[in-house]
Amino acid sequence: MRKIIKWAVRLVALLLVAVLAVGIWKREEVERLLAVNTLFDEDRIVENFSNMDAAFLHVELPRGNGPVSPLPSGTALTMPSDYDTWVADRTITSVLVLQDGAIVHEAYYQGTSPDDRRISWSVAKSYLSALFGILVAEGAIGSLDDPVTDYAPMLAGGAYDGATVRNVLQMSSGVTFDEDYLDYYSDINRMGRVLALGGKMDAFAARLTARFAAPGETWKYTSIDTHVVGMVARGATGRSVTDLMTEKLVQPLGLEHAPYYLTDGVGVAFVLGGLNITTRDYARFGQMILQDGMWQGQQVVPADWVAASTVPSAPTKAGQVGYGYQWWIPVGARKGVTMGRGIYGQYLYLDAQAQVVIVVTAADRQFRGDGINTGNIDMMRRMVVAAEAR
Repeated sequence: MRKIIKWAVRLVALLLVAVLAVGIWKREEVERLLAVNTLFDEDRIVENFSNMDAAFLHVELPRGNGPVSPLPSGTALTMPSDYDTWVADRTITSVLVLQDGAIVHEAYYQGTSPDDRRISWSVAKSYLSALFGILVAEGAIGSLDDPVTDYAPMLAGGAYDGATVRNVLQMSSGVTFDEDYLDYYSDINRMGRVLALGGKMDAFAARLTARFAAPGETWKYTSIDTHVVGMVARGATGRSVTDLMTEKLVQPLGLEHAPYYLTDGVGVAFVLGGLNITTRDYARFGQMILQDGMWQGQQVVPADWVAASTVPSAPTKAGQVGYGYQWWIPVGARKGVTMGRGIYGQYLYLDAQAQVVIVVTAADRQFRGDGINTGNIDMMRRMVVAAEAR
């Protein structure tokens, strides 16, 4: 009996050592998984959105040694009367308004500051669109009607086989992808756990096999389409998106702070939502787009790409929101209005007629509620009206 007890004790001890060893070996992966599972908790979400580099694999995009491009101050804008209520209700963390390239309103809330590099979420998609337009102009992409498998052959045989580059830019791939952020088992949340555990995003995309429609037939917001846009960019150039973005967008813009991308386990940028940038630097990008891709005397993004990507071209239904190449066009928007939009209340709203750029960052856990998005757009429209009335 004593021998049995002795061996049992040894076995338990060995198991404890094994568990401890695995825990140490996988500590970073476990910490990242815990970070994903608590990322949106009410008492942590604001801080998390300013410090994503503390919990996730990431790559910095060096701003270079050039001067910071100026953002002059203009006459202060009088905000709509219910602005303060909106800020509180929507857990807004920053708002910056440019008119004619000058800052007319800038405010930070919830303990955030101008130096915070805030997570863009899906506003990052619009950045990738701008980069893609540069690559098209340089000839790296033969045609938007090329199959994505020409540039990302590992997608052959899966759900993306037969989809074109244009299809994924317009989110009309027809690929089945559950984007319910509130469902632990949805595709978008499974993808988040792949990211947290250091898996491979390319492999995740290649494993998708189901379609709900033929490519190009209908529009449905499908974030994994943006990852495929990134795969096409990498396949066409043989370079990482982080390197391309640094050279062709970050450094020409003269940003104040170096942005960073969240990445998967092999350093592939989380292009569909992992870009982290300060509020002022979001505004610089928006102003460049508003100026038809021109910035500080340099044509950063081709003007024809800006024009084509920011107007509705995707096969959306009548009365539905418009969508271009990774840019939104709100329902009822006048000519020259487009926006980047991210979950939890991130916006980059552009109105070319008014020459207004609006950046909004937030940590709104109710962002999916009825009327929340339309209410946010209405607030930004009223900011534009106030700017035009001066």
